[in-house]
Amino acid sequence: MAKASELKRGMIVEINGIPHVVKQIDVRSPSSRGASTLYKIRFNNMKTGQKLDETLKGDDFFKEADCVRAKVQFSYQDGDNYIFMNLDDYSQYSLSSEDLEGKIEYLTEGLEGIVALLIDDAILGIELPSSVVLPIVETAPAIKGATATGRTKTARLQTGLEVQVPEYLETGESVKINTETGKFMSRA
Repeated sequence: MAKASELKRGMIVEINGIPHVVKQIDVRSPSSRGASTLYKIRFNNMKTGQKLDETLKGDDFFKEADCVRAKVQFSYQDGDNYIFMNLDDYSQYSLSSEDLEGKIEYLTEGLEGIVALLIDDAILGIELPSSVVLPIVETAPAIKGATATGRTKTARLQTGLEVQVPEYLETGESVKINTETGKFMSRA
């Protein structure tokens, strides 16, 4: 059982016996005394893909969905589908680009550390590793004398993702990106 205050993006809970994934969490703390913090949460039905918006109090409970977590590796893209391989039994799972909304920019061929969420051997979704290393393919030239705490510039990465990086980085260097926030963490 998980409280509404403990829910995180990507968690899977059961609502009326159907697995739903947490897509967005918006925390609202009313300014009046005695008012409880409200959690506005957007769920996605994992079977139909429908969105469900709920406003909850921090102590509302959810039953976590009974799903298997399997380690997978991103293998390749086939048209609009992305193919993942189970690292234990080498079985393959396919997800469409709609199922991977917001995660495609972090996928590179051979990426490991991905966890697939399975119910009855059917893939429902994936959880990315907390960070990924991607090379910079396009950015403004490095500025001489730029420091690590200085200004930032836009860099386009191998997967098409655009992030703000420090001015001293150049095209061809690899950077570590946080997959939850989409922000630059460090040089790789």
